[in-house]
Amino acid sequence: MEKNDQLLMQLIYMFHTSAMQGLGKIADPTGQVSRNLEYVSQTVDLMEMLKVKTKGNVTDEIEKLLDGMLSELRLNYVDEKAKPENQVEVDTEKSDDK
Repeated sequence: MEKNDQLLMQLIYMFHTSAMQGLGKIADPTGQVSRNLEYVSQTVDLMEMLKVKTKGNVTDEIEKLLDGMLSELRLNYVDEKAKPENQVEVDTEKSDDK
């Protein structure tokens, strides 16, 4: 795999990880779990822009990776957006108890 392909995949993974943190699905580097759906929306928009701008110029592997991550983030975003604010706090407390 070319160096630029590896770097692009690394960038995509960074966006995905950051968005999952913003969804409250995984802890940030400090160990805190929090939600920031506006940030997640912006990150998904950035990833979508990458998909559009790189169309026809990336490997099938990268295209499938980006499509899969975008689908996952969109589904999780809709799920989190539908939760009442107090439900998020309860879910976070439950994950802290484990």
